Amino acid sequence: MPVSYLVADGISYAYDRDRVVDGVSFEIGPGEFVALVGPNGAGKSTLLRVLLGLLTTTSGKVLLFGQDPRSLKDRWRLGYVPQRPALARDLPATVEEVVMAGRLARTGWRRRLRAPDRKAVAHALEEVGLQNLASRRVADLSGGQQQRTFIAKALASEPDLLVADEPIAGIDAESQRRFRESLTHLVRQHGGSVLLVSHELGAVADDLDRVIVLKGKVLFDGPPADLAATGVSLGVHSEDLPLWLEALR
Repeated sequence: MPVSYLVADGISYAYDRDRVVDGVSFEIGPGEFVALVGPNGAGKSTLLRVLLGLLTTTSGKVLLFGQDPRSLKDRWRLGYVPQRPALARDLPATVEEVVMAGRLARTGWRRRLRAPDRKAVAHALEEVGLQNLASRRVADLSGGQQQRTFIAKALASEPDLLVADEPIAGIDAESQRRFRESLTHLVRQHGGSVLLVSHELGAVADDLDRVIVLKGKVLFDGPPADLAATGVSLGVHSEDLPLWLEALR
């Protein structure tokens, strides 16, 4: 039986006496496309930082590829797409240079990129539709194009698990479509897994294997169809993943 890529076992985290994550448990196995959703203040960002090893749990345990995330050796196995990076507007690098940096996470910074590496970079650029903008400065791109650049950077290392934190917030419809295609390609063609942290699932709702609803605790963990059967829409909401969450306890 394959080892789960990510295991969260009874994770809790508190700021002083304020417990924002309480007894959260779930696993993500190879080839799974999982969304983590919840309103502002639900603990999504805190949980994500614990899963990535940036915060130490108050209680419980996290395993990334069977290891403590803080001592993970093959870091390239974990791809990460943050919310739109503020540094993008001041970044002097070109699109291709940023994506190449993602490949170096796998090969090592001391080794020159070889033909297979350049092919992976070109493939990542093509996946997000930026092959014709490879020589452009990232700072000169639109917000959606900048975000697609950082998605390509994560894809270039050919990660086993890609974690994306609100990656499509505020970006255009074309970028959302490219984003969906790149994630489904990673899962279906490369056997990778995806953990998507988001308010909105309209762009990927039909491709998800599971949805985890977080509101301090896990309120739901299962197939999207089971959630939709309760009357929950996974599409675009006018507010912050709003009223239906209030009914979940």
